[in-house]
Amino acid sequence: MASDAGEITALLGHGTDFTGKLTFEGTVRIDGRFQGEIFTAHTLIIGEGAEVRAEIEAGTLIIKGGTVTGNVRARELVEIHAPGRLFGDIESPSLFIGRGVQFDGRCQMRTADGAEDGALPGSADGPPAPRVETEPAPPGSVPPGTALSPPPRPPAAADATSSPPPAPFQAWPPVQVVPSVPAHKRR
Repeated sequence: MASDAGEITALLGHGTDFTGKLTFEGTVRIDGRFQGEIFTAHTLIIGEGAEVRAEIEAGTLIIKGGTVTGNVRARELVEIHAPGRLFGDIESPSLFIGRGVQFDGRCQMRTADGAEDGALPGSADGPPAPRVETEPAPPGSVPPGTALSPPPRPPAAADATSSPPPAPFQAWPPVQVVPSVPAHKRR
């Protein structure tokens, strides 16, 4: 599942020890040690044997065997290949973790607009439904502060500003554990 990282425009090779803030365009590979902050809209590759202690914001992050300690925000993709290690939180719309990788942190799958993938508005996994506050309601009607759904919109001709509805959240079916009962104890 390796991404095509393109031509490497800069390299911090083995034996390099750098501390500070790194910003760049293109593809950069780190094989040495780095400590600080990394900001790019492009691709960062952490090579085998690299030691990176940084807060990282990148378009794509590919860890090919080094160790990253710090939080990662990627606009497009995070890939971690064995024997890579990541100690920190990940926020990315797409994530690949290979067998043999060590990851210790939390992961939030977010789209480019910041919404969580698969979350439906008003669901337990997504933002709360819009709330409409009104004056006190007469007895027998909807109490104030109750979440109300907006009225349905009439169908409109497709235009460039409309977007398709989000895909429904697909959860794995729940697992039911049934203890086995010996045949002689069944009734």
